[in-house]
Amino acid sequence: MHLFYKLKFTPSQLVRLTVLLTLLLFIPQVWLNWQAYYNFNNITKQEFYLQKLSDKITYLDEVLTMSARMNAATGNIIWEKRYRQFEPKLDLAIKEAIKLAPETYKDQNAQKIDIANQQLIAMEYQSFDLVNKNQKEAAQKILSSRKYETQKKIYADGIAKRNKNISLALEQKVAEYRQGMIWAILGSIISLIILIPIWILVLRLLQEYLRAKKNAQAALEETNYLLEMQVAARTARLKQKNLQLQKTLQELQQTQVQLIQTEKMSSLGQLVAGVAHEINNPVNFIYGNLNHVREYTQNLLTLINRYQQETYNYNPEINILIEEIELDFLIDDLPKILSSMAVGAERIREIVLSLRNFSRLDEAEMKPVNIHEGIDSTLLILQDIIKGQEEQQEIIIIKDYGNLPLVECYAGGLNQVFMNIIVNAIDALRQQEIDSCQDIKKHFSSIIIHTQVKNEENVIISIQDNGIGIREDVKNKLFEPFFTTKPVGKGTGLGLSISYQIIVDKHKGKIECISEPEKGTEFLIEIPIKQINPANT
Repeated sequence: MHLFYKLKFTPSQLVRLTVLLTLLLFIPQVWLNWQAYYNFNNITKQEFYLQKLSDKITYLDEVLTMSARMNAATGNIIWEKRYRQFEPKLDLAIKEAIKLAPETYKDQNAQKIDIANQQLIAMEYQSFDLVNKNQKEAAQKILSSRKYETQKKIYADGIAKRNKNISLALEQKVAEYRQGMIWAILGSIISLIILIPIWILVLRLLQEYLRAKKNAQAALEETNYLLEMQVAARTARLKQKNLQLQKTLQELQQTQVQLIQTEKMSSLGQLVAGVAHEINNPVNFIYGNLNHVREYTQNLLTLINRYQQETYNYNPEINILIEEIELDFLIDDLPKILSSMAVGAERIREIVLSLRNFSRLDEAEMKPVNIHEGIDSTLLILQDIIKGQEEQQEIIIIKDYGNLPLVECYAGGLNQVFMNIIVNAIDALRQQEIDSCQDIKKHFSSIIIHTQVKNEENVIISIQDNGIGIREDVKNKLFEPFFTTKPVGKGTGLGLSISYQIIVDKHKGKIECISEPEKGTEFLIEIPIKQINPANT
């Protein structure tokens, strides 16, 4: 170190000289070490991957052999399909191995392996043909013959020898590159021995520089403190604005949900109004005239009967016509047809009435309503999907209605809640039918609807299914807007969020989900019988 002082180097010159010397000594060593490591790592990866491919080839070959023998033993075509499935994988693995080590696949041992493999494939193909011709015993003899076992042994010994050669080559290359890395490490150690005294001197110079810098830094600390106070104040203001933005965003989301709900219910109201207008009038016309048609028909039948009694024995042509038109059958069947038409017309009137009861769009004000009528209307609308398609079983609806008084509510909104919850229950039960491996006859899908008076002020509606249930992490997010577990295009995530707003915000009630995986789901709705301060629509 005294030598540097005698040469009268300035601190900056000494640092530059030290850095230059470090670079001249250290960079070549780093490059050599990296080169050695890189080559060693590449060879190791390549050789180990080649070894892995060899093991894979051995495994796939055993799979093919087993598949061929099982095919010959059982005669089941699935084993031949398995053979065909794994055969391309074996060919691909062999091609990859040839690319990595072409010299290993060009020696005399490789030729023996290839010849043995070709003969094995030929015998296995021959066994498949025999099995397809219902000659399992002949196929078994081929695969258990001495020739097959001999070729199998030649192939297995060749593969083992090849794996051994790969391992030996790997060990040799690893030893060579290990020796190179040792020389590189020794060079690095020598370089460090030269650089350590020089850097000690540089560190002493740096200490003097740091002491001078410390005084200047003390002057900056006070300024930094003032800046930090200003930043803290600005951060607090930004947090306050962020909270306001989050609140505004939540209000916007709720407004969007309400707009969607209003639009959906408005569209439903237009549909119901159109159906009621277009269907109700002609149905009433048909239904009202059926009684007159029944009376007129009965009079005509009485007249025919009287006429038949008077002229039955005097006009052969009339008797022939009576037999051709099957008059007795017509007289018996005509009242049945009229009764069936009356039942159909009455059914259409009930459906139209149920649609109007469900939407209740003409009842914008809160008024006393029969809750059971709304539930029945909802079930009638969903009757088609409750019955299911051809391969689906019908969902059993169990009504356990209590003696409820008229409840003051928005009937259309409350019916929409029933619709959302029942549709979700149906979807869960249908999904359970798809996922379940049980016999359908042993499992009946059901929805239980129970109503009761809780006390003088509230009623409870329970809708429970025996479906797949809901996980706890999903249950905590059920009433969040736009949250859904259904596939894209099958759910918007708004149904339960809208239901929550209708029950909690508009009716000042409560809605709760009780569910566990594989134990079904129950929604409990509690609403007041009379609204003291009804929400604005």
